[in-house]
Amino acid sequence: MTMIHAAIVDDNDELRAAMTQYLQTQKDIAIVGEASNGQDALKMIQEKQPDVVLLDMIMPALDGFGVLAQLQRTSLEKRPRVIAVTALGRDDFIRRAVELGVMYYMIKPVDLPVLVDRIREVAAHQPATPMEPLYAAGLNLDDRISNLFLAMGIPAHIKGYQYLREAIKLVIEKPEMIGGITKELYPAIARRFGTTSSKVERAIRHAIEVAWSRGRVDTLNKAFGCDVAQPDDKPTNGEFIALIADKLSMEYTATENSLP
Repeated sequence: MTMIHAAIVDDNDELRAAMTQYLQTQKDIAIVGEASNGQDALKMIQEKQPDVVLLDMIMPALDGFGVLAQLQRTSLEKRPRVIAVTALGRDDFIRRAVELGVMYYMIKPVDLPVLVDRIREVAAHQPATPMEPLYAAGLNLDDRISNLFLAMGIPAHIKGYQYLREAIKLVIEKPEMIGGITKELYPAIARRFGTTSSKVERAIRHAIEVAWSRGRVDTLNKAFGCDVAQPDDKPTNGEFIALIADKLSMEYTATENSLP
């Protein structure tokens, strides 16, 4: 069993202690350092060389963005994989963090078992370039979609994010649903979230428009290794859902077929 060396950076003493206590119960995770501000965090990272850093973005002395920027400018023997654990949910903050190298962005309060899963996932993969957070085929479907949306600039707090993710998962499971998007797909999502089909449609449309307005279509193309979308050709809801579902479905089929 490979031990994962993790560090926690958060100015909330109680939260930091709670995360430390829980993570120490995991046989494959060792807490090698803690810090309550950004300046101490940089020193600790250089000294302890953790594999994974859980980083708050709001801290005294130097905030999380400052820590990320400094890490990019610092020559480190081993560069840690960073998971942002913060109360900052604005999409501009999320995008900035991703651009600075964050591989996952989690909003407080976090589910500790899910946090453990994220730590294991980032530790198991070599970090990608700053604009490509974790596009590894080994991730589960939820994580694959979530990271793709994050890189494209679709904020996790808008309703269209959840609806769009659910739509993609449903179409992967039942491809025929894309042919009945208004009669089957939207109603299924509406039932799942206790809303109406028209609200689902509008929210998904808004999420796609957000992605295209941020000019992050190149991220989608890079993730799939080919040009699947153009900045000046915004797809319909159905086209976008079908595109992502088809690509992800092929990826997972290829992965399963390659297994011994």
